[in-house]
Amino acid sequence: MSSLRDFSQAKRIVIKVGTNVLSKNSGIDIDFLRIIAEQIAGLVRQKRQVILVTSGAIGMGANCLGFTRKITEVKLRQACAAVGQGILMHQYQEAFGQYGQKVAQVLLTNRIMSHRKSYVNLKNAMETLLSMGIVPIVNENDCVSVEEIGLAFGDNDKLSALVASKIDAELLVILTDVAGLYDKNPQQHTDARLITVVYEITDEIAGMAGQAGSKFATGGMASKIAAIRIAAKGGCKVILAHGREKEVISRLLAGDEVGTLFLPKRKISNRKRWILNSFTDARIDIDPGAVTALLNHKSLLLVGITEVTGTFRAGDVVHIGTIAKGVCNVSSGQLRAMLEEKTKNHAAAHKQKAVVHVNDIVLLEP
Repeated sequence: MSSLRDFSQAKRIVIKVGTNVLSKNSGIDIDFLRIIAEQIAGLVRQKRQVILVTSGAIGMGANCLGFTRKITEVKLRQACAAVGQGILMHQYQEAFGQYGQKVAQVLLTNRIMSHRKSYVNLKNAMETLLSMGIVPIVNENDCVSVEEIGLAFGDNDKLSALVASKIDAELLVILTDVAGLYDKNPQQHTDARLITVVYEITDEIAGMAGQAGSKFATGGMASKIAAIRIAAKGGCKVILAHGREKEVISRLLAGDEVGTLFLPKRKISNRKRWILNSFTDARIDIDPGAVTALLNHKSLLLVGITEVTGTFRAGDVVHIGTIAKGVCNVSSGQLRAMLEEKTKNHAAAHKQKAVVHVNDIVLLEP
């Protein structure tokens, strides 16, 4: 076993199972679901903490309601999600129950993850469930979030990465319908080679996921690479593997060389990860002097602000130009009033406290 794949000390693990892995004959493969449940229950018996991120609610609801086509209309997707989520959870309860494993349903939206207080409440609830040996089963609340397109996670790859990052997981396992990351699209090239370890997601590695808009990339490998970037910033290792390989979860945790292992970057603090991954459409534009100050790890002062876009409260996350995100100490209304005062009396601007403190600023990668 390679030292890179020594997961003996990995106590907290997030496992994401995609719809393509769960599906069989236009429905959920119950036998496969039991196999997954058995392996996860085994990990809990080893005193590990496991969070399962699952897809499938919309598909199960569509199947129950008799739809044979792909559901694209927002209202129908909401209805299918509302019907299917209960069915999906019941199947998981039945499967895990066979191994004496208790589970809990956790439905999330990006708004919950982006609001600091609700995020802290969520984290506390998850910590409690895990400490009790319960497996949280996480899904996006599609009945609500599909209505708010900008606030939807987009796919459960991103959701699983955010969960892994924000609850300090050591390992994220993404089970999909491909064996890992290849140097070429294996559907188009017979000589495509599986990459077993990725030390850093470079432009070359990202390019291997396929061009945007291709059948291979859309909702597939490209979204997984984007999700892995999120998890990596949380110091979390990620394994991308084929979910239908025999005893895949147990083998991965035992150190078998299955799938592609992605190694993390230097871990940033939990609060800064929350800032970085929070959704916001609010923006504070800044002048070149403020850009230089931020790049030199300084706070954002009123003197460097040129414009405010959007509405936000004190304590909300905002974009700062194109180079950073941060927690603003004042509301958008207060900040606009301060800018008007600055215009009238420029000297007063230099006496202002930090609008965004350096400890609450996260620089974005180029």
